[in-house]
Amino acid sequence: MTATKTIGPVEIRAAITRLADAISTRHADRTRLLLLGIANGGVELARRLARQVGARAGTIDISFHRDDIGRHPIPKEFAPTQIPADVHGATVILVDDVLFSGRTVKAALDEIFDHGRPTKVELAVLVDRGGRRLPLAPDYLGFTLPATDREKVVVTLDAANSRRDLIRVLPATSKT
Repeated sequence: MTATKTIGPVEIRAAITRLADAISTRHADRTRLLLLGIANGGVELARRLARQVGARAGTIDISFHRDDIGRHPIPKEFAPTQIPADVHGATVILVDDVLFSGRTVKAALDEIFDHGRPTKVELAVLVDRGGRRLPLAPDYLGFTLPATDREKVVVTLDAANSRRDLIRVLPATSKT
């Protein structure tokens, strides 16, 4: 059994600040900037980034756009899509905690375009674990943390207490 890889709250806070700084540098005018967290993992990250950047945050629910819905039905507890402004003509930054195959991002793009046509869509990710199956790459990245198909990257961003934030790489059969 391999040792669990862990990243703690200090490193996570620094990575989120780097992400926010990079977004702020690229988007001086934030009037049409929307940060949309992919439910459920990207929601808290989008909120934190939006606070630091001075932009609006919302939520994208990809449940109805998943290509594996037959194997993974829509969960009973989900965060519905809530977009704080019209996406038509806006710059949208999709935000997620972990980037793996790219299928989640593809589903999020489908959901966004159901709501309108943004001028531009970018991607901000806290952890890129590798293993892409679609030609997608983040515009903003906190950590590169390679993980095998037999490992699971678990990100915990505690909305009430950021000192409990944690990123772990665990064997895929482990309970979180």
